Amino acid sequence: MKKDALTVKELAAELRMSPKSIQRAYRKEEIPVHWLGRMARFNLAEVRRAMKRNGQSRMRRLNGNRRSGGATAGASRRRAPKSPRSVKRGRNFQGSSRRSS
Repeated sequence: MKKDALTVKELAAELRMSPKSIQRAYRKEEIPVHWLGRMARFNLAEVRRAMKRNGQSRMRRLNGNRRSGGATAGASRRRAPKSPRSVKRGRNFQGSSRRSS
């Protein structure tokens, strides 16, 4: 007999996905989730329907047929490259004031 309310781990095993992928999907509201207090539960039939409905758009996104305009590969979150220091530091760059002739 199949359970109606599956946990994240049970759903991940049933769909052959990682639990992290399941969590990411319900946080993005790609799959329906039922909350019992703080516990997330899933109906397998509803999840399969939602995945089938969302499948075309998700596959387009994964294959690279996205809208242009957004940064790729997290470029918007990257820091700007550091500029070199204006003052050289260290033993080799002290100048002639410390050397004796």
